[in-house]
Amino acid sequence: MIINGEGHILGRLASVISKKLLEGEEIIVVNAEKIMLTGNKDWAYAKYKQRVDRASISNPRDMGPKYPRRPEEIFRRTVRGMLPFKKSKGKDAFKGLKAFVGVPREFSDNEITTIAQAQYGDLKKGIELGEISKLLGAKF
Repeated sequence: MIINGEGHILGRLASVISKKLLEGEEIIVVNAEKIMLTGNKDWAYAKYKQRVDRASISNPRDMGPKYPRRPEEIFRRTVRGMLPFKKSKGKDAFKGLKAFVGVPREFSDNEITTIAQAQYGDLKKGIELGEISKLLGAKF
């Protein structure tokens, strides 16, 4: 199943996808940079900046924990948080998820769907994952 991330809210989309992954479906998400995160821009940036900086705060010599800067990896990490990742069932389900910035050539001819319950209607405050990634210093 190929899903277009444009016009979807991050948490709602991630919860629907995590349920489908646990059922055994293979899911591909395109336009991950256009997924919306609801809330204030300053709050969202501070939340993800704190996560990215956490690696050097906890142990500067150690290389973890890893928190991504790129939009498709932020989305994958969000879905991973909704799966039982420490169990084999969750790890196998997570392997079925692929996310991309934009629409790759191999998926441009296929049917791309949207999820109605994850779309936003009248969103007053929000920021796209691509914008947060650029603020964090990602190059995509």
